[in-house]
Amino acid sequence: MSEVSFCQTLSFDSTSFEYESVEQTNGNATVIKFEVDQKEVSPGDVVLVLDDSEIVFHGIIGAIEDGTALASDPKGSLLPATIQ
Repeated sequence: MSEVSFCQTLSFDSTSFEYESVEQTNGNATVIKFEVDQKEVSPGDVVLVLDDSEIVFHGIIGAIEDGTALASDPKGSLLPATIQ
């Protein structure tokens, strides 16, 4: 079992962030899937998606498999539930 000794915050601009909605509530993505560099990103890292200065998604990466991360924001997501 490997341990993550630190976590980082990854920040993305909503206009250029490419993701796929895995789960959604009221039209907003609550679980998203997106590509990452597995050498740079770990489960437990925080994901922020910003629309200008407004946070539209604030979640934690729960799993990474084959260069794809899953992150969830079950309560506060304003990110549209769509494939971009």
